[in-house]
Amino acid sequence: MTIKVLDNDTINQIAAGEVVERPASVVKELVENALDAGATNISVDIKGGGIGLIRVTDNGSGIPPDEVALAFERHATSKIKTAGDLNNIGSLGFRGEALPSIAAVARVEILTCAAGESAGTYLCLEGGAVTQKKSQARAQGTTITVHDLFRRVPARLKFLKTVSTESSHVANVVSQYALAFPEVSFTLSVDGKQTLHTSGKGKLLDSILDVYGVEIAGKMLPVARQEESWSAGKGESNIQVTGLVGAPEVGRSGRGYLSFFVNRRWVTNRVLAYAVEEAYAGLIMTGRHPVAVLDIALPPDEVDVNIHPAKSEVKFRNESEVFRTVQKAVRQALVAQMPVPKIEEVAAPYAAPPSYKQQLWNLPRFDEPQVTNQETAQEPALSLAASLPVLRVVGQVMNCYIVAEGPDGLYIIDQHAAHERIRFEKVQQQRARRAVEVQGLLEPATFDVSPRQSEILINCIAELAQFGFALEPFGERTFLVRAVPLMVAGDNWAAMLRELLDALSGETRSKWEERIVASIACHGAVRSGQALSDDEMRALVRQLEETANPHTCPHGRPTIIHLTRAQMEREFGRG
Repeated sequence: MTIKVLDNDTINQIAAGEVVERPASVVKELVENALDAGATNISVDIKGGGIGLIRVTDNGSGIPPDEVALAFERHATSKIKTAGDLNNIGSLGFRGEALPSIAAVARVEILTCAAGESAGTYLCLEGGAVTQKKSQARAQGTTITVHDLFRRVPARLKFLKTVSTESSHVANVVSQYALAFPEVSFTLSVDGKQTLHTSGKGKLLDSILDVYGVEIAGKMLPVARQEESWSAGKGESNIQVTGLVGAPEVGRSGRGYLSFFVNRRWVTNRVLAYAVEEAYAGLIMTGRHPVAVLDIALPPDEVDVNIHPAKSEVKFRNESEVFRTVQKAVRQALVAQMPVPKIEEVAAPYAAPPSYKQQLWNLPRFDEPQVTNQETAQEPALSLAASLPVLRVVGQVMNCYIVAEGPDGLYIIDQHAAHERIRFEKVQQQRARRAVEVQGLLEPATFDVSPRQSEILINCIAELAQFGFALEPFGERTFLVRAVPLMVAGDNWAAMLRELLDALSGETRSKWEERIVASIACHGAVRSGQALSDDEMRALVRQLEETANPHTCPHGRPTIIHLTRAQMEREFGRG
């Protein structure tokens, strides 16, 4: 095989592939450049999910006329000068790859004016080459417009998701930097509609209010600055943790509300996520995840920001010390500001594995019939529906489990899982008959969402309407709710809807209906810890017997386990 040096066009497209994964990658790079330029106002406009157009406008320092074209040369940067500077990165961008990488896969226009210049400089680039240059009026700052992303590499387009999904990724990028830089005013417009505007007043709580809404902002707790030090070979180094974390009751169903900034750089890091999750141990429900916006400040030489082409991941010199500092800072904030008695006594609860109940008494799963000496492996096992007998309710244990007697022993039913299954099948049946039960609201209610949730909601209004949600746009990131499904009318339907939108953002459209059904089923179901009367328990068991699939809840957890008479006699020494 002959070795050849690649042509510049191929080299540029390979490099672009490392930096520009999707439209959100472009927005991230351009926003970081604007922040490095000292901008206090940053406006982002996209069309077609950012594939058709991306425009980022700022009021930063601008670029001098003789350096504008140079900014699009590979490895041209104003942020480092020598290799030694890589150990002391103080800016968000530094590689000198963003602009040339973007220009390699799109048509790019730039209009910029540096301080003290009487006019701005306009450049148009095609395939990375300058096709037009002229002077043009502009106030100090820079506007970069990216047209037809990946037009020159159409193979990349097929790997992108739907327009709504790509728009939500862009919204997330802008939201994260709005949280990282509350002193900067951010504006995001999607297809001509403004979906986010932050005040830029410098208060993190204001940014959280603008991004997440009043429900979350009203339950955020400040994390006081924590300082820890360790010997780093050449001396002592400090770690400082500041920000806000949510009270446990605002826990979410996913980890999308964990925002971490290292020296104000938005990063993804498992150590930080695990530290925060551990701080909430014993305080937040199993399956729920915290809301946190934290900045971890430490000397630049203690963190490597150069391990990922898109600069989205970092590596700490001393990960264990960072973990301990973040975990301690968050835990202290929660303990100090929450009136929870003996909080440390439940800091590390036992996390039972899925099969814990089965291991407790060495019980078989109800949906796994046991083979006795009289049975052969070839004999077909009874189906669960056929083997579910009429049960007599005996009582309730721990306000979580219903104990019932059957022809052959005891049956222990998880009341929440069982009710989820009953409701799940009821919603499915109503949907199939096009007879969903709806509860109209006496007064239309307003429903505020984050930019990312807004993009999802706009695209799934029709699906939600089929299940009883009557929603319509009502201003910036606000919707008017006129009706909800009857099954969730008595529950906190607004919280359910927000959790559903978070879940839908990570799903393909083909899975949306299933997610909606499961969410409605879960949020109105009988809760674990809820005391039930004898009549309520009997009614729940009767309804479970009538379901098509009584052995699991919609999430796959078992609803019932069986302790046979033979097992009980054996345990009591009668067998």
